[in-house]
Amino acid sequence: MGFDFGLKRIGVAVGNTLLKQAQPLTIITAATNDAKFDAITALVQAWRPARCIVGLPRHPDGAEHEMTVRCRRFANQLHGRFDIPTVLVDERYSSAVIPQQRGELIDDQAAAIILQQYFDEYAES
Repeated sequence: MGFDFGLKRIGVAVGNTLLKQAQPLTIITAATNDAKFDAITALVQAWRPARCIVGLPRHPDGAEHEMTVRCRRFANQLHGRFDIPTVLVDERYSSAVIPQQRGELIDDQAAAIILQQYFDEYAES
């Protein structure tokens, strides 16, 4: 299960480890942290992922920034709450490769790109 973490929205994607293919699932837009994790809990129970993949944002030069720290914290919370191995994947430019219309929410598609990147680069053959 892949996540594109944001303060307002969290994009979620699922993937098949056998086929190594990711697809967008949903966008969580809950107002509170508790409500966000309630939604994530429902998804984890429904999909029973073997691993959580979280996009790790960085500046183009690789330097960390405020959202990098927040994403690390989110990944730690996922691991702590669900006891599922969690992997951080560089998400630089994940949203930039998605063609979008003004106002269109693309967080789930970005999560799918992050998860696909994990499959392409990190998953065992």
